[in-house]
Amino acid sequence: MKKYLWFVFVCFSSFLSAQNTINQYRYVIVPAQFGFSSEKDQYHLNTLTKMLLEKYGFKAYLDTEELPAEIRDSNCDKLFAEVKSSGSFIMTKMQVTLKDCSHVVVYESAVGKSKEKKYRDAYTEALSKAFDSFEALHYQYQPLEIKPKKEVLNPQTTIMNASFEDTDLLQAQPIPNGYQLVDATSKVVIKALKTSNPQMFTAIKGTITGVLISKDNQWFFEYYQQDQLVSEKIDVKF
Repeated sequence: MKKYLWFVFVCFSSFLSAQNTINQYRYVIVPAQFGFSSEKDQYHLNTLTKMLLEKYGFKAYLDTEELPAEIRDSNCDKLFAEVKSSGSFIMTKMQVTLKDCSHVVVYESAVGKSKEKKYRDAYTEALSKAFDSFEALHYQYQPLEIKPKKEVLNPQTTIMNASFEDTDLLQAQPIPNGYQLVDATSKVVIKALKTSNPQMFTAIKGTITGVLISKDNQWFFEYYQQDQLVSEKIDVKF
């Protein structure tokens, strides 16, 4: 009985955590073509996904549409929708996933199912049922509260951390899913994992996970620390 109650508590806590996280995002980008489709907006599933996201309060855009200026240049201000299809010839299953700019799953819907025989009807019904689980989220956009600072470190919200000096050149060594950045002693300082953007990697430094991003031909390791964006300029040779 105790194990069961603990399991329920963990699931409920995870649900609340996902809800709190997803409320921090207003925009969702929907691909114009899903991986299981043979053409763009096949059976109007991509358009339907956009419409259903808007039904539950998000501002959704197809990735072929022009984006608002406030999110055009920053991937980390929005979520990215994925729809997966599975099942057999007697049942179609679909699931919706929302990921952040580091490909971390922020929310995953229940699996929607359909026994319709026609592909168009089956996909549409299964996708609509998958979105039914969004109802329980009670999504409402709540931007992160910016707490007043006791001390102004610089005019921006970004802290320039001096962990890396300009003379500390890191060498990028290829690994199957990206690179490992090593110092002069061959110690691995950062692991950089590939994303769909060649100018940005998911980066892991010790116990800290963030992004390695190129800005004006310079590389920065960025992450959040106590709700403050930290940006470490690094010198790396690829």
